[in-house]
Amino acid sequence: MALCKKDYPVVKKPFHVPELRAVADVLNNGLKAHFSEVLVEVVDCPDLTQAPFHLANKGLNGNPNLLDIGGPSFLIPLVDRTKVYDLKDMAEISGNKPAFLIGAGAGPFNHLKTNCEGIFNINVGDEIKQESRIGMLNRETGSPMELKLNNSITEFGLLGNLYSSQGKEGKVLKVHAVKRIGTIDFIASIRSVLSEAYKSQDGIVGLGGTFIIKKGSAKLHIMPDFSDTPIEDDETLNKWLQFFNMSSPLVAVGTLVTGTYNMDLREQHFHMFSDHGNAGHYHIDTTPDVVEYLGYFNVANHIFRVDQPKTDAAFGKD
Repeated sequence: MALCKKDYPVVKKPFHVPELRAVADVLNNGLKAHFSEVLVEVVDCPDLTQAPFHLANKGLNGNPNLLDIGGPSFLIPLVDRTKVYDLKDMAEISGNKPAFLIGAGAGPFNHLKTNCEGIFNINVGDEIKQESRIGMLNRETGSPMELKLNNSITEFGLLGNLYSSQGKEGKVLKVHAVKRIGTIDFIASIRSVLSEAYKSQDGIVGLGGTFIIKKGSAKLHIMPDFSDTPIEDDETLNKWLQFFNMSSPLVAVGTLVTGTYNMDLREQHFHMFSDHGNAGHYHIDTTPDVVEYLGYFNVANHIFRVDQPKTDAAFGKD
């Protein structure tokens, strides 16, 4: 059973919201240090329900907000199994109806009876349109597998980073990048450029959206079932996580922020799914010479910090 909304605190903070055209100019210039070919434009959002994205609603507009729920402190050093949330509650908190929610988090371990990766992609209105996926390990082989959730499962566990909108069509950022020449991943590249450009602002900038790796492959992880022994540092965490090289096309959903507001915000978090059984937590492409990214993003108005752990996570946010 998920926690009731009254059982956890919610703090709302405003973002600095630059014009999309200004953000596009910043990224067009800054991403040239990270990719050999870059084009960032402000465009009408394509219909994201169509291939290759297969999202639960068409667009990224209409009261765009981010939610940061729980956190790694509920997973490590040992899991807190009481931390179960509901995407329908997150829709209400975000102030949208209907609410189109996309993002990354831990999956519904209470239903699947194992730890897993949640790739959230759902429209919550008078009816539920559920396109969310799960990345998990095959219990018998230990190999990665992907499952699609049905409409009846809207819960998730421990932590989540969601972009909420009304799914409306409208202007968005289109980011096309080819051949990585920098040392950090696609999302970290965007985040670092925006952080530098807007560091003098009073507020931080938040983005959410989706991207696809059209060519190449990427390093992803899938969490195995919960550890019985404490995970005390990055070394033991990386021994516990299961890493895989997964092939394109891979579709990602998630969020990024340029600061934390001293609220232990996760600065970036994207999970990936596919039509060929690959799914998990995105780290970085593994074929920089051939990789091709295409993404659509929007700037968010507010961050809702939901059920912030009392102790900030010292690691486990990569």
